[in-house]
Amino acid sequence: MREFLARHMPPVYSAHGGEVDRIIVDTHVLMVVLFLFWGTFFVYALYRFRTRRSPKAAYSGMRSRWPLYSIAVVAVIELVDLFGLSIPAWSHWASPLAAMQKPLELRIVGEQFAWNVHYAGPDGIFGRASLKFVNNDNPLGLDPADPNAKDDIVSLNELHLEVNRPVLVHITSKDVIHSFKLPVMRAEQDAIPGMDVAIHFTPVRTNNGEEWEIACAQLCGLGHYRMRGMLFVDTANDLQTWLASQETALSALEQQ
Repeated sequence: MREFLARHMPPVYSAHGGEVDRIIVDTHVLMVVLFLFWGTFFVYALYRFRTRRSPKAAYSGMRSRWPLYSIAVVAVIELVDLFGLSIPAWSHWASPLAAMQKPLELRIVGEQFAWNVHYAGPDGIFGRASLKFVNNDNPLGLDPADPNAKDDIVSLNELHLEVNRPVLVHITSKDVIHSFKLPVMRAEQDAIPGMDVAIHFTPVRTNNGEEWEIACAQLCGLGHYRMRGMLFVDTANDLQTWLASQETALSALEQQ
């Protein structure tokens, strides 16, 4: 199965990604079974109830119980797909991260047509934000008077994560509905205005020179095609070096 997935699925570099791929394959296998069943039944019905054999319509219906049994089999397959595969996996991914896991927590704010990435900075506290402070130089509206915002870092279309460390991403939008998608992480979540939706996953491999994309999987306007960013998975030291090299959001404003 692993070789099949590696050959036919896009690369996957998150701890849970293999499980997602297995669910996709299992679901398609079940759908093929249903397709073959209903296709066979359709061909049988065309032959069994052809005009030559039944020139006169009968309105009593079939007296056999096998259609009822076949429907029961289909229902069982659907229940297995839902309760045996999908819901357990969703429950695992939707459960909150334990504090002892020390996740890297950050915010993603979508807008037409870019991704704003917000890091809390060394103090680990996100600065207060307000719509009245939003402008071209302060896209997230960080409050200049809030001391917790002084060390916050905001990057545009550039997301840096730490390998083998859980990441907790809060996703929202400034304007319309977007969809934050990291194909190689098998992570996707709609960015909805006015809502803060959190997802979590664990990267298990660094880029090693490869380019990994942040995509928008929801048609969000005329510029949807260019709403893309880059994902970088770094070692712990490389991530800290990159964060240290970034100007804090408010200090960049103060220098203007």
